[in-house]
Amino acid sequence: MTNSKVKRASQEKIPFISFCRELVLELERNGKLNTAETYTSAISSFGHFIADGTDVTLGNLNAGIMIRYENYLAARGLCRNTTSFYMRNLRAMYNKAVEKGYVEQKMPFRHVYTGVDKTVKRAIAAQAIRRIRDLDLGNNPSMDYARDMFMFSFYTRGMSFIDMAYLRKSDLSNGILSYRRQKTKQLLTIRWETQMQEIVGKYHTEESPYLLPIIKDADADIRKQYRNAAHLVNDKLKKIGKRLGIDTPLTTYVARHTWASIAKNSRIPISVICEGLGHDSEKTTEIYLASLDSSVIDEANKIIIGSL
Repeated sequence: MTNSKVKRASQEKIPFISFCRELVLELERNGKLNTAETYTSAISSFGHFIADGTDVTLGNLNAGIMIRYENYLAARGLCRNTTSFYMRNLRAMYNKAVEKGYVEQKMPFRHVYTGVDKTVKRAIAAQAIRRIRDLDLGNNPSMDYARDMFMFSFYTRGMSFIDMAYLRKSDLSNGILSYRRQKTKQLLTIRWETQMQEIVGKYHTEESPYLLPIIKDADADIRKQYRNAAHLVNDKLKKIGKRLGIDTPLTTYVARHTWASIAKNSRIPISVICEGLGHDSEKTTEIYLASLDSSVIDEANKIIIGSL
């Protein structure tokens, strides 16, 4: 047996989860924290499936194991998109092992679902937004806080919660809020409206560099604070939705969908809506928007807020 084959045989004995965890550490060292968190979630799920304390080696990972894992997820009530999410990330890590020459490609994911089903519409009506805005939550500070974060997202053209968390006071200047999306690094600007200021002014953040009370300790683990706050807010939003009899489970992402939906119903051009949301994947829209004045988007946002 040649040295390369001996080396391959040895590498194929590397536990799959251990290999994946090494990938996560590498991603973290390279500052790719979002991907690292995504991979960690998939690793955790697969680890629970194995459950007996033994790991599957790279060489033994096969289609049969992945089919059993898919059945395991389905039996626990996970939807196909969630199952596919785990499969795609595990496949990406497995393919890294193939690229590194640790194992021959055996296509272990060929019989499991790795597509993306069309998701249920998550937008709610403008009337529901008004009811959320006007709900008396004075006796429940945590739900009041969740509602405020939801409304701030809506007022800022469906800003994602992670972008809200990282907003700094220095991002607001001369009535313009400027920030880069964490997901795409695209620079967006939003005209500061009264409704936004009312929410910001409601919370005491004098000693914090952050605009909103999501990251409360700049010296502590920032991403952990963001994740904890996101979990709290979405949990409380679901309770608000149930109280108001809103069928759609409320999350901060619903605010983003709803802003776009109301904008469309207000006959605001699709190109303006795409720019307002910070979408940069539609090439045709990008070409058209190359010379679009940001004041058009600000006026669109004013119309949407004023429609409530």
